Order: sequence, then structure tokens, then C-alpha cells
Amino acid sequence: MGMVATVVVIGVVGYWMFGFTLLDAAYQTITTITTVGFRELKEFDAAEKWFTMFIIVTGVSTVLYTFTLAVQVVVEGQLREFVGRRRMDRELAKLKDHTVVCGWGRVGRAVAHDLNASGHEVVVIDTNPERINDVPFHAVVGDATLDATLREAGIERARALVAALEGDAENLFVTLSGRAINPGLFIVARARQDESIPKLSNAGADRVVNPQELGAARMSSFVVRPNVAEFVDVVMHERSLEFRMQEFDVGPKSYLAGRTLREANLSEETGALVLALRSPDGSFTTIPRGDTLIEPHHIIIAVGTDEDLGRLDDLANR
Repeated sequence: MGMVATVVVIGVVGYWMFGFTLLDAAYQTITTITTVGFRELKEFDAAEKWFTMFIIVTGVSTVLYTFTLAVQVVVEGQLREFVGRRRMDRELAKLKDHTVVCGWGRVGRAVAHDLNASGHEVVVIDTNPERINDVPFHAVVGDATLDATLREAGIERARALVAALEGDAENLFVTLSGRAINPGLFIVARARQDESIPKLSNAGADRVVNPQELGAARMSSFVVRPNVAEFVDVVMHERSLEFRMQEFDVGPKSYLAGRTLREANLSEETGALVLALRSPDGSFTTIPRGDTLIEPHHIIIAVGTDEDLGRLDDLANR
């Protein structure tokens, strides 16, 4: 556009020096550059004709060049977006056992980064395309309350769904849709209001979280039990210590199924410390005794280094 403006200024000044008024000079320049073909405002002498031919050649060339650049920018941008979208669609089609995070706000962003740090594949859904551009994970632009958007994110093959939208009503719709499409999906939903918690649970959410209440409980823990709260934070979230806390599902054909903790000798075999067992009915046995029987579908909750937990995972899945 700068080149076009330069040609216009040259044309206006040139015709003005030939005796045109500023309005007539601007009119003659514009009609010449745009090749409209209106009549000249007066009979041109040889100098004016040479100047007009110069304006036609430089002006038309400049306008065409500028137009070509503009079209190229638009087409290349659309092509790049199309190619990027096709590549993303192919990558999404290959995903399995991933987690779909609905909403790229403060909560959704924190959840996605923590899941990624734990080694989970993440797909983010948000309605704002500008906000999605900065997402470092697989992303889908669209309304998460719509089945088509959830299917585009591979909800049928997903392991878990996190409904972290701003409103409880939206999270309720996401939960209902996710449960209907994938009955085996593990769903965690965000709730702002306490009265929304039972509704989200009835809609199919496996866990309902109120971030404000969790934040308040965490802050009070730092006041009442600061060292315990800090240790749990470090082990669960910050990863600045070598110890981790992890859970393991004991399958029906697992090496551990049907053995007592004493027989399994997990502390010697793996180095991990078993903190609790959870039965299929949801009840916990904390600090289980040596004669506690490990049954199929028990959940073992243990703490240890990555190597310790890796050995325990091998035993649980052997």
C-alpha cells in the first residue's frame, strides 16, 4: 500500500505542477492508475502525455503487484491453516487413551500441563481460536457441549474427560454428552456452586471438584499442618523430590492377585511403600497389615521413586 500511495502522491504533484487544481490532479491520477478510462480533463501536450504514460505504467504495475501480494498472503494463510488442520485431524485420529480437557481457562490450563507432565496425551477443546493458537497440545476449536466437537477430539477412544468450562450448566452438558458417547469414560467435572455437585454426579461425573473449596482447604492445611501439606504438594505436584505417589490396578491375572502383602513382599521386591488398598466397593484400607489379601481389581496406592514404582507396576501387570 505504501508504493501505491507514493505513486498517487507523485501523480497529484505532477499534474498540479502542470497547472491542474489539487482536486483535478487527484481525479486525473486516480482515473489513470485505476484504468477507469474517463476522458482527460483537458488536451495534453507532449510533456503531459509522457507523464501520464509514466503514471499508467508505474501505477498499474504497482496496484497489480500490491493486489497480488494481498491475495498471496490470504491464500497462503488459508492454505497453511488448512494443512495444519488436516495434520491435526490425522494426529487426533491416531490418539487413544488420551484425556480431553474442555476449556482453556486457568483451571483447564493447569490440568492440561499437569497431565502432560505425568506423561498423558492431552486434547484441549475451546471456543476461542486465538486462545487455542497458543496451546502446546492437540487442540480443537469448537463448542465442547456439542457431540460433534467431542467426537472430533476423539472422545470415543479417550480414557478421561475433564469438564473445566466456566459455567456449571456447560459442564453438565459436557458430562452428559461424554457419558452418552463413551460409557466407560472417567469424567472429572468442575463445579462453581455447591448445588451443582449432585447434579453433575447424577449426570455421570465420576468426580466433581470445586476449585475454590480445594484452594481453601489447601491454604488452611498450610496453616495447621505446614510440613505435611508441603510434603504432599512436593510428592504429588512439584516433582522436586525423587519420591512419587502412584496407584496401580491389580488385574484378575496379575501376579499379585490372591497373595497377601507379606507373600508379595513388595517393599523388598520393589522398594515402594504401600500406603493403602482400595477395594472394588470403594472402601480404603490404610497402612494394610502383612496378612491383608490382595484381590483382583484392588487399587494399590504406594509411594516411592520412579524406579520403585516402575518395578511395582511390572509386578501388578505381570
